[in-house]
Amino acid sequence: MLTRKLLLDLKLEGKTVIVVGGGAEAYRKTQSFVDSGATIWVISKTFSEGIEKLSAEKKVILLKTEVKEGTSFVDCLNPKPDILLAITNDSILNAKLVSAAKPWGCIVYSVDNPGLSDFILPAVARVGDVKVAISTGGRSPAMAHVLRERIEKLVKPEDLLEIELQANIRSFLKGKVSDPKVRSKLLYEILNNSNIKEALCEGKLQEAQDLAMRLIEKREK
Repeated sequence: MLTRKLLLDLKLEGKTVIVVGGGAEAYRKTQSFVDSGATIWVISKTFSEGIEKLSAEKKVILLKTEVKEGTSFVDCLNPKPDILLAITNDSILNAKLVSAAKPWGCIVYSVDNPGLSDFILPAVARVGDVKVAISTGGRSPAMAHVLRERIEKLVKPEDLLEIELQANIRSFLKGKVSDPKVRSKLLYEILNNSNIKEALCEGKLQEAQDLAMRLIEKREK
């Protein structure tokens, strides 16, 4: 039976994420959360170089301890985390951790048991403010990695400047144009304007913004 998966970009600011496990795989999975605004605890007896680096950069908090039993560990957590990831090399412990956390309303992830997990962690291409999630449904993590690299190469510097320009103009239009359809039409005109595109390709954001403002003023007359 085909299982459909929905890719979501959760708002995690102010939430708590606990990662049980400190190895290389824990490091890769933890990276998915470091820019989310969540408080991230990584709990393990030992930590990989990558995890140590995240700690040095103040992106995660480390708790050096050995987790031996899932239920007792989760029961002693106060308050309970919003998300718990079980990423140890002990599949039985991982299963017990997520099974114990679920009744408390935690969103859970087991690195070696997708059936017990509430979500998957797709490969994410990141270029500036652009994030593109790539999932093969767990069928080929290697291919997801290859596709991520391809996508990152497709996003150009002028694309990132276009995002900044659109954000600035969109904010301006919200206070000036009440009709959302008119705002949308103007934004697409700016997006497709050849002179504005040329300015962005040359890295001239201010010039592109001036051209966009003139285009808006022209449409208002």
